[in-house]
Amino acid sequence: MVNIDNKIWSMSFIFVVMANALVFMIFEMLLPTLPLFVTALGGGASQVGLVTGIFMLSAITIRPFAGLLATKYDKKVLLILGVIIMTLSTGAYYLAGNISTLLLIRVIHGAGFGLATTYFATLAAEIIPNKRRGEGIGYFGVGETVAISIGPMIGIITLEIYDFQRLFFGGMAVLSLAVFMVIFIKRAPRGKELDKQENVKVKLFEKRVLLPAILIFLVGIAAGGIMSFFALYAIEKGFTQVGLFFFLIAAAGFVIRLISGKLFDLYGPSIILIPGSIMSIFGLLFLYVAVSDSMFLIAAIFYGFGFGAIFPAVQTWCLNLVEEHEHENAMATFFNFFDLGIGGGSFILGFVATVASYQAVYLLASIVFGLFLAIYLIYLTVKRQSTMNSVKNEQGSSNNL
Repeated sequence: MVNIDNKIWSMSFIFVVMANALVFMIFEMLLPTLPLFVTALGGGASQVGLVTGIFMLSAITIRPFAGLLATKYDKKVLLILGVIIMTLSTGAYYLAGNISTLLLIRVIHGAGFGLATTYFATLAAEIIPNKRRGEGIGYFGVGETVAISIGPMIGIITLEIYDFQRLFFGGMAVLSLAVFMVIFIKRAPRGKELDKQENVKVKLFEKRVLLPAILIFLVGIAAGGIMSFFALYAIEKGFTQVGLFFFLIAAAGFVIRLISGKLFDLYGPSIILIPGSIMSIFGLLFLYVAVSDSMFLIAAIFYGFGFGAIFPAVQTWCLNLVEEHEHENAMATFFNFFDLGIGGGSFILGFVATVASYQAVYLLASIVFGLFLAIYLIYLTVKRQSTMNSVKNEQGSSNNL
């Protein structure tokens, strides 16, 4: 068994963090640039939406099979397969001569992304000592945070300087490096033993993580509003430092993850989720009332702290609610609910923006986080009452004896 010294950092953990970060960097690099490629192929707005949606649908569809696949094949092999699929798909975009071919590639790419994101998270959890899981998952997510902040910028700059060929082939080269890193990850003997499970079925979602999955679904709705509509809202408000706004979100998320994981391990999810949701509400309300550049930037810091703390905390909570050999099912449910939140949030908040305004999007997003906080507080109240009733029943039984 590895990590008997309770250490988090090892070469395998470093490779997991870096390879995962590279995967997300290229994913984010393509978000603002693929719509331009669709336009270059003669597609319109509806085709842009289809290209985005079919990718997420493919990822969501493949994830419920992750647990079953892990009982038949080594998780590391499955992770390598997922990253290889992403690598080849990224290069294949340049060969797409029409929208139909591009959609086919997106389906394949989405399946690779669904596999990779699930197995990256479960391998990271396997490497991290159980008693420091919250801290370790926080560090694991730092790579994603940095990648998400610089990925779109890299994509736009690459297109400004070069062309689509170098954009796609460059992404393919970066993902090849991620494949190389994954090859050198060493799994724990304990993890390999957990693979040998029988009677594992395909699960659309893991029931035991339903509550945190619902909470991350709400987070996804709000995040969808931030990603989809902020640039247009900034133009409407005359705010020109969009890049700095997203950088501050990433920087705040980076800082908070360095400490939030340790607090989770010591005190549980409440110490993260309650203040994290409150900070997110403040950040979104600042966006709603913002009339100056400074208010926009303050909003970014508050939201960055909130989202940066909540995401790995809910992820760790999901992992802790199931047995280790069921981590794939927990992570598949976690990511699917988050992705559904982003997709559904983009649609719902887009409707709000159409009938009301971009400003109203952020008022509604703050209400969504208010619902997040309310659901969690109700859960704590019910849990506390259930615990008190159990104690009373035990005391009553003792008195009867």
